[in-house]
Amino acid sequence: MVSSSQDIRKAIEAKWNEYLSKYGNLFSSDSLSGTSPPSVFVGSYNYPKVNVGPMVPPIHGDTSLLDTPEKWIGKTLEEIVNYRLNLVRGIQKVPVSDPSGRYIENLQELAMSETATDSDIRFYKATSPVGLLDGYSAPFGPIGEIKSVKFSSSPSQRQIEKVYYDRDLLASDAVLKLYNSGIEISQIQKCFSIGMMGKKRKLVPTRWSITATDDIISKSLIDETLDYPLIDGVRVFHFEHMGNLFSVILFPYRWLYEMIEAWYSKGVLGFGSDHEDARGIDHPPEIAGAYFAAKLAVGEYLVRNQIQSGALVLREIRPEYAIPIGVWQIREGVREAMKQKPVLADSFGNALDVAAKPMSISTKEWLSHGFILKLMRQKRISDFF
Repeated sequence: MVSSSQDIRKAIEAKWNEYLSKYGNLFSSDSLSGTSPPSVFVGSYNYPKVNVGPMVPPIHGDTSLLDTPEKWIGKTLEEIVNYRLNLVRGIQKVPVSDPSGRYIENLQELAMSETATDSDIRFYKATSPVGLLDGYSAPFGPIGEIKSVKFSSSPSQRQIEKVYYDRDLLASDAVLKLYNSGIEISQIQKCFSIGMMGKKRKLVPTRWSITATDDIISKSLIDETLDYPLIDGVRVFHFEHMGNLFSVILFPYRWLYEMIEAWYSKGVLGFGSDHEDARGIDHPPEIAGAYFAAKLAVGEYLVRNQIQSGALVLREIRPEYAIPIGVWQIREGVREAMKQKPVLADSFGNALDVAAKPMSISTKEWLSHGFILKLMRQKRISDFF
């Protein structure tokens, strides 16, 4: 029997509170010594003057796993929640239009660091550990206003350094340069957020920088595929983790993309979707950052195989996904799906049935909340070029 979302949250919360009963003193102090993964965070509250600072756990050593989502496939929801709760967030208020001064420069050096970085922080008052998970907000650790902070010196990623000192490089070009040089997307997002890219630099709230980075990279990938030959058949990919079920259908068509999400809220099934063709999307997608995260993963597969196709991504969010942990899990989940051996289908209709089979939502329900069939029937001038 599958536990309810509330039961899962309560179980994770109980274990975390048990941990705090033993080690809570590490999270309740006006000072903190630990090793940042490295990690920085830019808030969005009170924009354009926002809370900015490092995230540091009260432990020393190689803490990189705590803030590297690319390494989290195979981890449980509880493990990832604990990673987030262990990170203490130091903050200072900074205008987004002025990413300068010694404090911001220190954070920029931290963001480009090649290794986890020892940190010492003093707060104006003691922080308090967090022990409440509501199922609506991503989990986060204690927060404290910084009085002073020191970071040990650590080697910087050379590729990031080059981008940082190139004031003539557009932010979008900087993102692509780092991505193509092999820098993890999660680190690119941090550098983007802390104002290290572009001609006119500014701080970008972390959640916005994540979506912007995925959007820039996914658009570049899809643009590249438009010169490739069409896929030679219909392929269906599956992957499931932490209560998220993904099915991806690739089919012979000039780039056409739709993502449909379905979720359960108090026993009621809800849907959201959005789509684009080779011209891209010209508005913020209804399903927000999930749209670009999945598109990026599909684009990587197409470029890797030097093919072009249409793509339909279905995501069913089960009650087991009791605590939201960020759109990284969509990008990494679809990436993992595209690594699996695909099921070959003899038609798009058959592929839809294959895609829906492991899910609790029928083919008819998925189609009634999407536009993919209507889009495929339409002929555009772009189809002939």
